[in-house]
Amino acid sequence: QVQVVESGGGLVQPGGSLRLSCAASGFTFDYYYIAWFRQAPGKEREVVSCIRSSDGTTYYADSAKGRFTISRDNGKNTVYLQMNSLKPEDTADYYCAIRRIPSPMWDRRWYAASTYESWGRGTQVTVSS
Repeated sequence: QVQVVESGGGLVQPGGSLRLSCAASGFTFDYYYIAWFRQAPGKEREVVSCIRSSDGTTYYADSAKGRFTISRDNGKNTVYLQMNSLKPEDTADYYCAIRRIPSPMWDRRWYAASTYESWGRGTQVTVSS
């Protein structure tokens, strides 16, 4: 059974930083995406960033480019989201998710929440002064 557990959320002032962690376990597929999504109150869930297992290729939503960095620790099956220069509009519940991909260089629909098979319960990020 796949388990995905997020941690690291909290309250931070505008301009501050947070690092989220995502620990994934119990999966057996060879190739996969691990992604971060977020959902603000009253809004739809949106992708933030994604990392491909085979080679560490990273993808970012426009809102995250230049401010957020996704990385991984393969030995721990853990993915991190370093968030810098946070803005009030980054306030949301952040979710980590994993999906199998059919080949190591698969490069499609990393952003599509509906394709992800396993989700964590989320961690709350609040950016406020």
